[in-house]
Amino acid sequence: MQVERLTELLRAVQAGQTSVDAALDVLRDLPYETVADYARLDHHRSLRIGLPEVIYGAGKTPEQIARLLERLTAANGLAVATRVSAEQAQAVQALLPAALYHAMPRILTLGMAPALPADGPFVAVATAGTSDLPVATEAALLLELWGRRVIAINDIGVAGMHRLLAQRELLTQAAVVIVVAGMEGALASVVGGLVAAPVIAVPTSVGYGASFGGLAALLAMLNSCAPGVAVVNIDNGFGAAALAMRFLR
Repeated sequence: MQVERLTELLRAVQAGQTSVDAALDVLRDLPYETVADYARLDHHRSLRIGLPEVIYGAGKTPEQIARLLERLTAANGLAVATRVSAEQAQAVQALLPAALYHAMPRILTLGMAPALPADGPFVAVATAGTSDLPVATEAALLLELWGRRVIAINDIGVAGMHRLLAQRELLTQAAVVIVVAGMEGALASVVGGLVAAPVIAVPTSVGYGASFGGLAALLAMLNSCAPGVAVVNIDNGFGAAALAMRFLR
């Protein structure tokens, strides 16, 4: 953010020369921050779409991740990097000792996370099996870092329908339901036929050979008989969390 431009804009609002709505329109398009020669950080994404920029860690060096975390934290108070390996995280923490690594979802954070509400609307994150937890915890942790209440409902796949039906009341109370499933991905269709809330299906790469690394679950979810089930990409817990935030807004 350019301090001079922001100062001029705020003074114009103070003097009554610019309306608050007009100022917000300007802020939505303010310049991004260029970091070295490898990144352009979008500090105003939250203002435009309600979600902050998140660093995709795969393919980046630890030095790049550390620098981006620092800059995003300076702007927002909290920065998040996804798909960070344990080796990357260890190297980043050597540069940023305050960074916190969440091993199962492979998420690295820096800064202060918001306090979570004790009650009120919540997102249910349901898994078909324990092997789906890495993707589910990615979605759940991101939602919590964005200030949303989450309730995890694990291991309720269709191989044991009684387990799912025992959680039906809790599922119907959720504002949004994220269903994470591999194999044939059938859980999303079943949940989609039971609840009125938006259902977000996340296919995972869990399964034997003919699951084709999650493609079978993806196609099954896209062809769900339950109307209105939204589907994100394979193993995309981040995408599910982002879509849930849009529903909640």
